[in-house]
Amino acid sequence: MKGCGLPIISIVGTSKSGKTTFIEKLIPVLKEKGVKIAVVKHHHGDFEFDRPGKDTYRHKEAGASTVILSAPRKLALVRDVELEPTLREIVDRYVEDVDLVIAEGFKKEENVKIEVFQYGSAMTPLAASDKGIKALITDREVAVKIPRFSMTDFQGVADFIFALLKDMPRPPSGKS
Repeated sequence: MKGCGLPIISIVGTSKSGKTTFIEKLIPVLKEKGVKIAVVKHHHGDFEFDRPGKDTYRHKEAGASTVILSAPRKLALVRDVELEPTLREIVDRYVEDVDLVIAEGFKKEENVKIEVFQYGSAMTPLAASDKGIKALITDREVAVKIPRFSMTDFQGVADFIFALLKDMPRPPSGKS
């Protein structure tokens, strides 16, 4: 399998908490350290990947269960599924040639999680009841017994992830 054993860090939080923005700014910090990253984003509803009128959209609308768009530097896949796959299944089937998978969402799965929490997006952090959350990124003081980072401490979170990766299972060298 492709991504078997790849470490996964889930960035979780309520809607509008700042997960996407934080991940967007964390990626360059990790990349600067030589880490190749895949991001898998969870969406609670259905989504449209393509635009009406485009060839791939027309193929999907015509009934194709899988449509792949290939270009010299990118590949996109849209595929029907009967049951939503787990994050690990997605990584194992579709992710390769990376060192780390950052998942946005997937808060119900049993992964190592870091929560982004801002007052206004929720009243209490998920970390108050989810023992899988190992750190909290927040804009205020919050009484939790896990490491806390500010919303702009991308280097601190990157260092925390590196420390976590020392204890996470890794694929054998040269294999993914």
